[in-house]
Amino acid sequence: MGPNSNYPDPMAKDNTTQAWVVNPSGPLRGDVVVRGSKNAVTKHLVASMLGNSPSTISNSPEVGDVDITISMLEALGCEALKDEDNVTINPGPLSSSRVPMRFTGLNRIPILMVGPLLHRVGEAFVPMVGGDAIGARPIDFHVDALQKMGAEVTMTEDGLEAKARSLRGAHIELPYPSVGATETVLMTACLAEGRTVLDGAATEPEVIELALFLQRMGARIEMRPNRRFIIDGVEQLTGASHRLQGDRLEAFSYLVAGLITGGEIRVHGCRQERLVTAISTLYGMGAKFEITDSSVSAWADALQPTAVETDTHPGFMTDWQSPMVALFTQCEGLSVMYETVYEDRFTYVPALKRMGAQIEMYNTPLGSIQSRFVGAATPCSVVVRGGETLKGTQVEVPDIRGGFAYVLAAAAAEGTSTILGTHHLDRGYNHPIENFNEIGLDVKRVEVPTPPDT
Repeated sequence: MGPNSNYPDPMAKDNTTQAWVVNPSGPLRGDVVVRGSKNAVTKHLVASMLGNSPSTISNSPEVGDVDITISMLEALGCEALKDEDNVTINPGPLSSSRVPMRFTGLNRIPILMVGPLLHRVGEAFVPMVGGDAIGARPIDFHVDALQKMGAEVTMTEDGLEAKARSLRGAHIELPYPSVGATETVLMTACLAEGRTVLDGAATEPEVIELALFLQRMGARIEMRPNRRFIIDGVEQLTGASHRLQGDRLEAFSYLVAGLITGGEIRVHGCRQERLVTAISTLYGMGAKFEITDSSVSAWADALQPTAVETDTHPGFMTDWQSPMVALFTQCEGLSVMYETVYEDRFTYVPALKRMGAQIEMYNTPLGSIQSRFVGAATPCSVVVRGGETLKGTQVEVPDIRGGFAYVLAAAAAEGTSTILGTHHLDRGYNHPIENFNEIGLDVKRVEVPTPPDT
């Protein structure tokens, strides 16, 4: 099977598979408009289950994960309506407490449905979580939090079973500021009896945006310093409307598309404050910016190598890592990337090396942040010797973010590249082919023979 085969190509036929063919076309220039964050929209859709009336999420991206999440909600009895970039969820009376097994391994969303299902039905079953193959995504933090709030949780071969007559507030301290676990606590605590104090919470912009949406629904949520949330449970929540903030990962990736090809991209729809760390890092490499209230553009006469380490917010976002490594290949000198959030995030590197990138991988932490994965069998650091000419070739996408790095490398390479497994890109990016065409990249969808190992 190919990389992350638990998320099949929905467009694949018996003997062919979808691919992108990229022909480098020089510096990429122009404007890209990004929609709401992929990492936020699905969580807002789940939170809509908690209301007693419909909720509408606007500025929704057209990505595969939205359709998957809507299908899960419909399987539980919710009604969903998509109208352009608006998604309306009517939570209605649920017809089931079980997320069907056909959603096993598709993404991480099912675990977030446990709390809402316990409040609505008193029981829940969700299949095993999945998503990109970037390392283990244990649900221990979710389970511990649910148990502290009064849920009875059982793990089976198929997934997670949970029951609760009622849920109550608790003091929960996360061992690591997990985004998903923080979201589970927020959505579960807002209807639990009494007060929940959450310490060690994630504070990514997408988490704060979810908290604000829940507050708009009537939740009593307070954010304190030092990663603390205080949530006082209420008896009911009402539906609400919210316009999603722009996708900061997508915005950064398109800025890099301009820089890696010696061009200039202006990104609209993602405000500066969501890109502070990315902008400061690129500034340190020699990039120049024009920033307004509604757009960010970047260009450079020459880029200098640097050392970057990923971290939880407000650190350098782990999802920015693979586009940055692709950019390193075009910077003269040695650059270092140290990954501390996921232990298997460099699966895309061998393909970049086949394109001519000079990259060495190390199990040694080449940075100052204490990583949970020091001593693991998978590399946590890479050193990139930039300035080598990349050559077009055939590669297969291992995950969403690695896939975008391949497109960036192909745009800067000499010769044609064929990228397989591009359904991952459609799962994570809003109209990526159209956006790349708009900024001047010659890329098109084709069908190619299915590789023998898939």
